[in-house]
Amino acid sequence: MFERARRLIASCVIAAATAVAPVASTAQAQVPYLQLLPATQPKYAAVVVDAKTGEVLYAKRADSPRYPASITKVMTLYLAFEALAAGRLRLDDQIVVSPRAAAQAPTKLGLRAGETISVQDAILAMCTKSANDMAVAMAEKLGGSEARFAAMMTLRAHELGMRNTRFVNASGLPDSRQISTARDIAILSRAVMRDYPQYYGFFGAKNFTYRGVSMRNHNGMLNTMPGVDGIKTGYTNASGFNIAVSAVRENRRLITVVLGAPSTAVRNENAEDLMLTGFDVMARRDRGEKITIAQNLFEPEPSGPITRPSIAQGDGEQDGLKIVLASATPPASASRTKIVEPGKTALRGKKGGRWVVQVGAFKSKSDAKEQITLVTKRFGKHFDARDGEIGGKVAGSYRARFSGYTEASARDACQALKAKRMACMVVKPT
Repeated sequence: MFERARRLIASCVIAAATAVAPVASTAQAQVPYLQLLPATQPKYAAVVVDAKTGEVLYAKRADSPRYPASITKVMTLYLAFEALAAGRLRLDDQIVVSPRAAAQAPTKLGLRAGETISVQDAILAMCTKSANDMAVAMAEKLGGSEARFAAMMTLRAHELGMRNTRFVNASGLPDSRQISTARDIAILSRAVMRDYPQYYGFFGAKNFTYRGVSMRNHNGMLNTMPGVDGIKTGYTNASGFNIAVSAVRENRRLITVVLGAPSTAVRNENAEDLMLTGFDVMARRDRGEKITIAQNLFEPEPSGPITRPSIAQGDGEQDGLKIVLASATPPASASRTKIVEPGKTALRGKKGGRWVVQVGAFKSKSDAKEQITLVTKRFGKHFDARDGEIGGKVAGSYRARFSGYTEASARDACQALKAKRMACMVVKPT
């Protein structure tokens, strides 16, 4: 730790020197600044969390909107693990690669349209190679379409407490609408460990061999820092170099998220600095010291009076000192919606109206039922206590509907869904 501290002090000295000394070239002057002070970069955001308690040990722009890039796949995998745990999916099930999945931009596994791959291999391809084609194939397997799966991702994110996150695709390929934060990514990372520990090990796979080709995990920290066992990296031009990483040391687990670094090397070094300092801070606290990560990194504390506790904030803009995970699945009693399947009679007029709100049409009854459940959880104000119906098959699709509305309440409900870019249609009484 003393060597790391010495290096950080030297970094500050070098950066200060370059600001006042004659400069031989712009590139030479920028190297220390870029490589040694990543927190000064405009895209940078970071958070360090105690995985056991959720305590935020350090935060820098943790709630500022950022592009998650391929860290998106952690949510894709979370929903895959959820399906595996529920028995709706098995590791040896086969996924058919669609033309859309096959057409995804690299990085990808490269299967052709019509080829199949096992669920387990698709998961490993996402965890190691960050395969975009496998993310889309999994999305289509679980959601019917990538667009519907992205809506499922966003709903689950909000249920987990990721208040500032929105997903529009399953891979993390560039899209200006796909936004998250360092804090939200830490929440997701912690949720994966809490809810599906039996599958978390996939993130620690250092290599994956498929059809005779061996691929190394993009997360190089698995090989360079003892104790690291996951979870995911990401990069696009817009996002910069991102990582969510977790490590265990002396029976303590930390989760660190670094977003917007200027290079892989800077990202990994900064994440390691934060992680090692976090472990050191926790150990020193056990000995009775009052110390923060910011202090241990020789980072200035926020200026001005502090009116609330700042256990280890890297700046003064954070709202909370603890990451609290919401329930992955709301209690069964949380919703009073009744789902009426085809061939059965719905209880209409419960709220004094005969108008209907249709929230989608699906190839299977199970998908329609799942959509009713998802809409009820996310938009309970408008749909809870209504009668959810799975309409009879029309043109090859089952309609997911809610009944018992007046015209005004039906239009209000649809407006709420459309505001979140979700399908909705008001149906007049017949």
